[in-house]
Amino acid sequence: MAELEAVIGLEIHVQLATKTKMFCGCELSFGDEPNVHTCPICLAHPGVLPVPNEKAIRYALQIGAALNCEIAPRSIFHRKNYFYPDSPKAYQISQYDIPICGPGRLGDIRIHRAHLEEDAAKTIHVGDSGRIHGSAASLVDFNRGGTPLVEIVTEPDLRDPAEAANWARLLRETVRQLGVSDVSMEEGSLRVDANISVRPAGSDQLGTKTELKNMNSFRFLQRGMEAEYERQCALVEAGGTVEQETLHFDPASGTLTSLRSKEEAHDYRYFPEPDLVPIVPTEEMLREAREALPELPVARIERYEGIGLAGDVALTLATDPETADYFESATAAADGIEPKVVANWVTGELAATLRQAKVEGGAAASKVSPEQLAALIALVQEKEISHGSGKTVLGIMVAEGGEPAPIVEREGLAQMSDSGELEAIVEKAMADNPDAVEKIREGNNKAIGAIVGAVMRETKGRADGGEVNRLIQERINS
Repeated sequence: MAELEAVIGLEIHVQLATKTKMFCGCELSFGDEPNVHTCPICLAHPGVLPVPNEKAIRYALQIGAALNCEIAPRSIFHRKNYFYPDSPKAYQISQYDIPICGPGRLGDIRIHRAHLEEDAAKTIHVGDSGRIHGSAASLVDFNRGGTPLVEIVTEPDLRDPAEAANWARLLRETVRQLGVSDVSMEEGSLRVDANISVRPAGSDQLGTKTELKNMNSFRFLQRGMEAEYERQCALVEAGGTVEQETLHFDPASGTLTSLRSKEEAHDYRYFPEPDLVPIVPTEEMLREAREALPELPVARIERYEGIGLAGDVALTLATDPETADYFESATAAADGIEPKVVANWVTGELAATLRQAKVEGGAAASKVSPEQLAALIALVQEKEISHGSGKTVLGIMVAEGGEPAPIVEREGLAQMSDSGELEAIVEKAMADNPDAVEKIREGNNKAIGAIVGAVMRETKGRADGGEVNRLIQERINS
């Protein structure tokens, strides 16, 4: 059988950070007492009428602009009919065939649509300790019901669970930088569902898809997609067929369980919402949405790659704007030093030192200013100190603050300038490690590490590693 590839599309629900709900004036909150932010409209009392939240519409336009979506000149709301306890109207106000944001793109992944809708209430399942009349129960908190949502739906362009999880991270950071949502997965303001199918690699046909729901972290999202891909592959390879259904992934056990058969669009009996007029964005609203955009992660990635940064380093910086700003300040101060060198120090040595010292808030919150880091990098680049000594100085700067040059002088970390002294240390290290010398002569260049390590220990890291390697090879080949 031909190798099977995954075909993945994502559905991302973003709660908008408005002050009030989508169709009423109830305050939005998280963690308050249940059912204290409700009114006749969001509880669906007879005769009430919804009124759309203008701020939510403007936020949706900003998301559409950030995702390069086509903005509909006219869009309408629909009723999506279903009966669950978390929906008191027995329908959800959403958008169906005329969404506010049409086709778009984020990076290499196409966006199918992004539309406005209201969130459902929160269902709380009470276990054995909370039995009501002798049986377990489900309770409903309507505080969340009616929260403005933008649902973003991708095309099935993703082929790997890790790629899908990383793209979802990029989307979250893009939305976060817009300021229209706090996109907290822990609090439920960002929820990601994954549609997964398999097909023979190279085929352009789509297989039967399943949907993974209720995953509250990107790590669990990736693990769930990996588990479902493996399940479908095993099923197809054994001659079975994939059934369209909605699944739940349990990260504790790594197992998948079926929640229900997956509904088709016609099962919801969509029809236009008769109580709401169409959305017709004005030119002023569209202009304001575009002008409100900051430099977004995708644009930063392209700019950083253009100045020589590796793709993974560019992504790391672009999805952390505070660290990216720190990097740019350090680069400006590091006159004549290549940006990729500065970026490697910021995302490598500095990030690692901060983690080891348990400093929270990243580079921007550390005691090391961008200008001080630039000065330290210059000392290493000019070979006034070795790279190892530079890391030692950085550790002191993170702990105590201060300029690098005085620390180098105080700690005696200036690079060895006496070539004769270094040559003598190298010769002694080679004499003390005859087995390593013999292995190098036999072509095992990895053995040189034992000699280099001995020299670095003797010089307390003050020797230049490149010079040490050169001296060893010179003596081996003489």
